[in-house]
Order: sequence, then C-alpha cells, then structure tokens
Amino acid sequence: MSSSLQQYLLAAHSPNTQRAYRNDVEHFMQWGGQIPATAKKVVQYLAYYGNSLSVATLTRRVTAIHQAHQHSGFPSPTKAALVKETLQGIRRVHGSAQRRVLPLLHSELDAWVGKQKGVRGLRDKALLLVGFAGAFRRSELVSIQVSQVRFVKQGMVIHLPRSKTDATGVGRDVAIPFASNRNRCAVRALRTWLTVAAIHQGMVFRRVNRYGQVLTQGLTDQSVALVVKRCVTELGLKPEEYSGHSLRAGLVTSAALSGVDVWKIRKQTGHQSDAMLQRYIRESQLFKNHLLKQVRSL
Repeated sequence: MSSSLQQYLLAAHSPNTQRAYRNDVEHFMQWGGQIPATAKKVVQYLAYYGNSLSVATLTRRVTAIHQAHQHSGFPSPTKAALVKETLQGIRRVHGSAQRRVLPLLHSELDAWVGKQKGVRGLRDKALLLVGFAGAFRRSELVSIQVSQVRFVKQGMVIHLPRSKTDATGVGRDVAIPFASNRNRCAVRALRTWLTVAAIHQGMVFRRVNRYGQVLTQGLTDQSVALVVKRCVTELGLKPEEYSGHSLRAGLVTSAALSGVDVWKIRKQTGHQSDAMLQRYIRESQLFKNHLLKQVRSL
C-alpha cells in the first residue's frame, strides 16, 4: 500500500475514531486474536466479553476488526452470519441502550462558577462556561486554538474547522454573545483566562500544575469530564451521573425548558437533524402539563 493511499484511508476517519479503532484492535490481539482472523475467533472473543463489555463497545470492536482486515487486504470475518448473529444475540440478552448522563443545567453551572478562584479556577470557569454556551463536544472544546477565537462587539465567534458531523472539514462558526451577568459570562471568562494565563497563540485550554503555572500542553477529552465531575460533586450531586457531555446536554435541556425554538437550538449545537435533540427536549418536558396535576386540581 502506498504512503499516499494509506494517508487517505486514515483521513476517512477522525483522529479520535482512528485512536479508538487502534485500541480496539490491540485489545482483540492481546486477548489472543490476530489479523487476519477467522469468524470463529471473532465469535469466541465476543462471547468472552459479552457479559463484561457494553454492546456499544463490542459493536465498535467488530467494526475496528473489520477495518483492520480491509486496510490489510484481507477478507473480513465480521461479515460472516455467525458473527452477526452472535452480536445480535448479545444485544437481545444484554440490551443495547446507551448510557445516559444527566445534563448540567444553567442554574447549576451558575451556582458553581462564581466560587472558582485562582488560575486553575479561572481556567475551569472559562472551560465550563464556553463548553455550555457553545454546546461543544469534549473533543471540540479542548481543540480550540487562539486563532479560532474572534472577539466581536456582540461577544465572540469560535470557528470549528471540523467536528463529528462535519467530517469533510467545511467548518462552522459558533456565536456566543455577552451574558447579562458579568460573572457568569462565557465571553468575559475566556478573555480573562487568556489574559491571566498570557496565552496569545496555540491551545486555549491548557494544563495548570499544582503551583498554578500554566503549561503548554492542552487539556484532553477526559479533562473536561473530570472538571464537570468536580463541579457537580461540589454542588452535592452524584458525579457518576455526569460526564463531559453534560455541558452539551445541559444547554439543549436548559434551552428547551425555556421554550427556545428547536431550530435555534440546532443552529447552536450543529446537529444535522432534530432527531437527537428530541430526546433531550422530551425529557425536559416530562412534567410539563402533566395529567396528574390536572387530575388533582379537579
């Protein structure tokens, strides 16, 4: 395979997807699998981890094994009926519902950011406020560079050159206006962080050591989840029920609770359709005009 062809094949998937597939194949091989593999070997692998790994994880691992065979020029064993039926059986036995995390609502975030102090506190305040206001995915949030941020009269515009739903790299601009409350404003929080940390180029959100020194290394996806979990823990909530995705879900839910039009929410989140948004909107309106309230008023 030529180097240019290999480069194009890799570019077909985002860096995060490439990393996940690579780890999945390594896990398969550490267990005792190999490339090329037989359908029987893949089925044995699925059966071995059927009780301990989620259906979503096993499905992704099968896809990774398939990709590894294709890129190496081998016929894929994952296309065999035996593999498909085994995976379907695991779904029926263990279910395939995705793990749900709770949204971090605007009121909850408000209560926390005002208490943050020090250099790390300024970074975490900006991180969560920007993540919430922009409805960013974790990978989008930690990849923001100074050159992508443009402060304007109305607030700021952050350019995303690529995202999960924009694999071809067309990019989109996310507008974040000034908030009426200066202490809870994502625009002012980010500007303060960049000024205090003396960040003029490169990654916006960076590591801070225990001495309060800002390092050159950027934060990781996991860093966002850890800050969110610290936030909800200090609010007296259960950290295991929240993740980095709680920021994105939080804006959608908070907006839905406020009666914001779906098309406006989708414009901010970058969703390609209303289907994914409807889950958050439905959950936010479970108690709206509930029939029991009407029954009790009779």
